[in-house]
Amino acid sequence: MKNPLPRSFYNRPTLTVAHELLGTRLVRILDGARLSGIITETEAYIGKEDFGCHAHAGKTKRNAVMFGPPGHAYVYFTYGMHWMLNAVTEDEGFPAAVLIRAIWPVEGVEIIAARRNGRDTGGPAKLTQALGIDGALNGGDLCDPATGLWIEPGFPILDDSVTIGARVGLYTVPEPWQSMPWRFHITKEIRE
Repeated sequence: MKNPLPRSFYNRPTLTVAHELLGTRLVRILDGARLSGIITETEAYIGKEDFGCHAHAGKTKRNAVMFGPPGHAYVYFTYGMHWMLNAVTEDEGFPAAVLIRAIWPVEGVEIIAARRNGRDTGGPAKLTQALGIDGALNGGDLCDPATGLWIEPGFPILDDSVTIGARVGLYTVPEPWQSMPWRFHITKEIRE
C-alpha cells in the first residue's frame, strides 16, 4: 500500500498534527524492502517564539526546511552522532514541525531488529537508525512515495490511551518552554 497522508493533514496546527500522528504508520523503503512502524510518540515545535524550536534563532541553512511547505521531512543531525526525523507543519513561511520520537515496528521487523542489534525503537535516534533515515532525506516530500519515506493513515488512538507532557531533553531551554505539554505518547498497548 502506498497511501501517504495528504498535505492538508500537515497544513494544520502543529499540536493537532502531533496528536493525530499517533497511530499512523511511518513507512521507509530501504534497499527495496518496506519497513514500517506505528508512530507511538511525538513532540511539537512551534515557531520562532518557542525557545525549544530550532527556528527560535531565525532561518538558517540547517532549519530552512521548517520554513518551507508542510508535509516535508526535516531531518537534522544532533550531538554529532544522531539523525532526527520531523514532519513540517502549518503554512509555508511559519516554522513548525513534529518530531517523531518512537515507533512500534510492524513491517520488516527482522530488518529493523538487525539494524538496531535487537534493541528497541523507542527514541528518535533509535527509529532513524532502525529505518535508515539520514540527512539525504532532509526536505523529502512525505506526501510522495517516490521519496521512499512517507506516513500512511493508521488507526485512531483513544484519548485515554495518550499521555501528554513536557518535551524531552530541553535542559537548557528556559521556562515556560521547557515544560510546555507538547509531547504525545501512547501509554497503553496498541494492536492493529
